[in-house]
Order: sequence, then C-alpha cells, then structure tokens
Amino acid sequence: MPKITTSRAAWIVLATGFLILFIGGGARFAIGLTLKPMVEELNWSRSDIGVAVLVFQTITAFAMFYSGRLADKASLRAMLGWGMVISGASIGAMSLVTQPWHAIVLFGVVYGFANGLISVSPVGVMVTRAFPDRVGFANGVANAGMSVGQLVIIAVLAAVLVTIGWRSVFVWVGLAHLLFLPLIFYAVPGKEATARQAAGPVREGMSLRQAMRTRQFWLLILIFAICGLDDFFVSTHVVAFALDRGVSPFLAGNLLAVMGIAGLVGVIASGMWGDWTGPVIVTATAFIARIAVFLLAMIDQSHLSVAIFSLVFGVTFLMTAPLTVLFIRDSFGLKNMGAIGGIIVMVHHIFGGLGAWLGAAIFDRDGNYTAAFTVMFVASLIALVATLMYKPLRLKAG
Repeated sequence: MPKITTSRAAWIVLATGFLILFIGGGARFAIGLTLKPMVEELNWSRSDIGVAVLVFQTITAFAMFYSGRLADKASLRAMLGWGMVISGASIGAMSLVTQPWHAIVLFGVVYGFANGLISVSPVGVMVTRAFPDRVGFANGVANAGMSVGQLVIIAVLAAVLVTIGWRSVFVWVGLAHLLFLPLIFYAVPGKEATARQAAGPVREGMSLRQAMRTRQFWLLILIFAICGLDDFFVSTHVVAFALDRGVSPFLAGNLLAVMGIAGLVGVIASGMWGDWTGPVIVTATAFIARIAVFLLAMIDQSHLSVAIFSLVFGVTFLMTAPLTVLFIRDSFGLKNMGAIGGIIVMVHHIFGGLGAWLGAAIFDRDGNYTAAFTVMFVASLIALVATLMYKPLRLKAG
C-alpha cells in the first residue's frame, strides 16, 4: 500500500466509510421499492415481506452488536471485506425467490448478518479513530453515505424498475457491492493498525457492563428503539402507502430518493450541530418534527401531505445516527464505543423490524396505514419525553 500522510489517510478512511454505508444503506431499501410488484407477481401478502424485513432487522441488529465489539480490537479490513462479499451474493440471490421462506433466509438471515458487518457500528469506530476531535462531523459525513445511497441507488432503480423488473433490481444491487472491495483493501486498517489505534488516546471510559448500570444507558435504549420503530416502518411502507393513495409508480418510487436527499442534509447538519450543542437538543428537534408529520398523516393523506410527510421525515431519518457516538462519548467514554454503540444500534434495528412488520400487519387487517401512523405518533411523543429527561454524565474520553 502506498505511504500516505496521516491527514490524507484520515480523509481516505472517511471517504471509504461514506462509500461502505452508501452501498449498504442504499441496497437494503430495495425491498421497499420492490414490495408491491413482488407480492403481486408471487401472490404473497405484504405480511410475507414484513416478516422477511423483521427477520432482517433482528439478525442485522445482533450482527451490528457483534461487529461493533469486534471493531474495538479485530481487523476492520477483513470484517468489512467479507461483509461486502456476503451481502452482494445474498441480496443478488433474491432475484431467484419463489416462496416466502426464500426471502426470509436470503434477505432476512444471510443478508441481515452480512449487512450488520458493513454497518454504522464498525464504520463509526473506524471514522471516530480517524477524527477523534470532530466526532459528530466525521460520523455525520460517513452516515450521509446512507442518504446518498438511498438517493442514487433507489432513484436509478425506480427509474428502470418497470423496464428491468424487480428480479433484475436485486441482481444489480448485488453486483454493486463487489465494486467497493478494492477500496476496502486499500484504505481500511488491517489487524495490526487496528490494534495500534485501539491503544490510542481515545481509549478511556466505561465498560459495557458499567454503562448498563446507568440511567442514561436505558434512556438511550428507549430513544433509539422508538427511532428504529419509526424509521423502518416508514422506509418499508412509504412507497406502498403512496401507491395506495394514487401516486404514480414513478413518483412513489422516488419518494425514497426524496427522503435520501432530505436525509443527507439532516445527517450532516445533525453531526455538526451535535458537535456544537451536544446531542440532546438535536434529537429532541428530530422527534418534534416526526410528531408533526405523523399527526399530518393521521388526518390528511392527500398527495401533497404524502410529499410533505416524505420530505420532513426524510430530514430526520438519519439525524440520530452521528449523535449515537456523541451520546456515548459524553456519558461513557470511547474505550468500548463499538460494544456500547453496537447494542444501542442492535435495539434500534430490532424495533425497526418490529415497525416494518407492524405496518404490514395493520395494513393487512385494516386495508390502510392510519392506525400505524397513530402508533408511531404516540411512540414519538414518548421518545421526546425520554430525550428531554436525558442528562449526560459528561465523562470525557482521552
């Protein structure tokens, strides 16, 4: 590998983290884009896809915790490289499904595990080590990769979905994962470099067990559980919801892209804002916005309201992602950031799967999503109260 300066190396690591989340974050939303054509062609119910998403969220949640713990001391290069290979193979194989259990195994179990290996948990550890003094900014930029991936990947696929069919969507998404392997082997630290960084100046703070004894930890668990419930209910069902309300297939497919643009602004702004004010004010603002748009969706489901809902929720979609590291830094330190962050993200994604499944179950029962919007409205109110109750321990790492 060519020798590069520390400053340049840090920026390359950040760019790599961005691109890893670009493909991993964008690809997982293909299931939402293809939900309606899949169930119509295969004669499945929406709950069949909802179960696959629930399994995906649960498996990837545990994989995120596992990868977060490994990232504290193992080879990031090996973990991220293998994660890309398995992710590409499994989501590409979704093009072959004919039975609901195929989707559960391929998307839910195999892709769920592999996606956890290329998730925010190890990427967050990687970019925080590269930018220890600009944690919010670095994680905001890296997490923006998910928004840009959602924008670019979903916008392109939505434009060609009718022409190429939903099966080809999964083939191309699978192949896209393999394009990033050379960059991972070039830029991501190997085992020896990871060990040196793990002994660096940001390695002070609580263990996971110590953190779990604090009130702050359990408030964060509640906040991020509800955040996940909201996030994956919307990302899984917003396209189908728009189609149900009479929005054209092309415009409905691009709602995820609109959310990606809005999320790009939101995630970078939240990281920089969080560096300035701390994470509490930013998180509270995100939940206030969600409360407003869930209320809007409960009382009005016109085309204009669908557009406003997608835009405003999109701004908040990834706002809490870079704030996770700030919450951990201020209350628990960074010694075990991967493990503590991993368990928070794990809970976020388990409840995300519950949100995706719940939305499908409510639709299958009622024929609409109104009751689901009501559940998300109440949950967001609870999350806002929990956020306002949170008082950081102010433990400084390093």
